[in-house]
Amino acid sequence: MPSGKVLLICVLLTATAHGQLPPTAAPTAHQQGIDAFRKAEYLQAATALKRALAQDPNDREATQLLGLSYFYLGSPAEAIPLLERVRSWYSSANVDASYVLGLLYIQTRDYVKARGSFAEMYAVPPESAAAYLFTARMLLRQGFDPIAEEYAHKAVALDPRLPLAHLLLGEFYLYKSRVPDAITEFKQELSLNPGYAHAYDRLADAHFRSGNFDEAQRLLQRAILLDSTSTGPYVLMGNVMLKKGDPAQATRYLKIAVKMDPNNFIAHHLLGEAYRAAGDKPNSERELKQAEQLQSAQNPKFE
Repeated sequence: MPSGKVLLICVLLTATAHGQLPPTAAPTAHQQGIDAFRKAEYLQAATALKRALAQDPNDREATQLLGLSYFYLGSPAEAIPLLERVRSWYSSANVDASYVLGLLYIQTRDYVKARGSFAEMYAVPPESAAAYLFTARMLLRQGFDPIAEEYAHKAVALDPRLPLAHLLLGEFYLYKSRVPDAITEFKQELSLNPGYAHAYDRLADAHFRSGNFDEAQRLLQRAILLDSTSTGPYVLMGNVMLKKGDPAQATRYLKIAVKMDPNNFIAHHLLGEAYRAAGDKPNSERELKQAEQLQSAQNPKFE
């Protein structure tokens, strides 16, 4: 199932006025389809909406919702022609339609059309470095890693100074545990974009994984000074200080992280470890218990 499902339930729904059925009238296939779609009963919705379109091939709302129903049912070949029609009808829906269609084209491995959709979405030429970069990021999010890497390299080849292209490659390599490659790419990004806090954070993470804690600390200090609103650098800094044997400093950073994001179970867990390293058993037990409860709530185990 594609990502962004909750968001996409609302996309492509152009406002239309519908009269109320008389109390005794049986709901039409059109209305049955709408009702089922709103309940996320996509198979029932598709069945009813197909009947609605058989009765009225120009029913635009039924066309939209049938296309989205197929999207959620994992039937991209059926969804694509319907949503292509929707995109041609509503100029105001083009961004959302381009996004949904881009995902569908990815699922059918039509990467050229996917790139065209994302290019249209961001108003850039389909053959531009930016179009390849946007598509690479979408491909990575959908789990199409080899094609994502290929497209990211294509973006860099077209424009070696394109912001965020090297960052994407670095994140890809870090995810694949190719840490030296990730470090190279993050350094490239910083040479082009030296004021971007997230690049320092990602490079610090790569050095942390390499066991270079001093360099990770130095980079995280820069990231935090550039952007003090992001929780990630504080969590990572706490972990770095734990590895360096400084629980007091670790506690300082992790308390900030917990205050910024009280539901971050990793921050609570590391804070519990920092308290334990400092000999503070009550606070350690409290934080470790809180971390366990948050993790269980966020990742429930089904029998």
